[in-house]
Amino acid sequence: MISLPPSERDLHAYVDHQLLESDRRVLETYLAAHPDVAAQVHAWQHDAQLLRAALGGALQQPANPDLDPALIRQRIKRQSRRHFATAAMLLIAVSLGGLGGWHAREATQPPLLPMADAMQAFRLFAQDGIMPADYKVQGNGTMQAWLDRYFNQAHRLPDLSASGFMPVSGRLLTTEQGAAAMVLYEDPQGRRISFYIRPPGPENGFLPRGSRSADGLQAQYWSGAGYNYAVVSPVDQPTPQMLKF
Repeated sequence: MISLPPSERDLHAYVDHQLLESDRRVLETYLAAHPDVAAQVHAWQHDAQLLRAALGGALQQPANPDLDPALIRQRIKRQSRRHFATAAMLLIAVSLGGLGGWHAREATQPPLLPMADAMQAFRLFAQDGIMPADYKVQGNGTMQAWLDRYFNQAHRLPDLSASGFMPVSGRLLTTEQGAAAMVLYEDPQGRRISFYIRPPGPENGFLPRGSRSADGLQAQYWSGAGYNYAVVSPVDQPTPQMLKF
């Protein structure tokens, strides 16, 4: 129950229709006997009516899904991922021969060696740590589930657990033919191996199963289910036994 004389809080509660019926009747009796206070309350009521009228049109509009906070966060995350991936592939392209004179280079130089971009990605992300991972394995999340978001028809991730290597993080990249990705494995000693997947292209056609070494790295590569794959590791590191696909 309110006390008399009413506090400013009680008066605002009256204007906002927040008082109990019994308290409202008590306050109205008080206002009838105090015209100066009644005038102030009437002014507040008038201001509230004007505010409701001004906001009424906006409040009656349908909700705009583009302004949903969750969607905005997802949109920002996708844009950030695309920007990081584009920057990463630019770094790879620069290291493989530069961006200038792209078409002239294609016409005058032989095709790239198999999965050269996979080996360069290993240098940039596994050895140099140029950019952070897009996904890290934690809790109940799995690297396969993350990879399936972008390559749901591809071969499964190699199971290298028999050699002590487990997938720990993933990096989404981009090529002229579409999305590519590198999954980083680590063993208890901190040694690293990467799995790389990309769509084929003019200089990266489907590959027979094979391997090659260059600049301190070795790559095992193959193709299947519409993609090219490679497992890359340092040459001074034992190559893990891979599952047969």
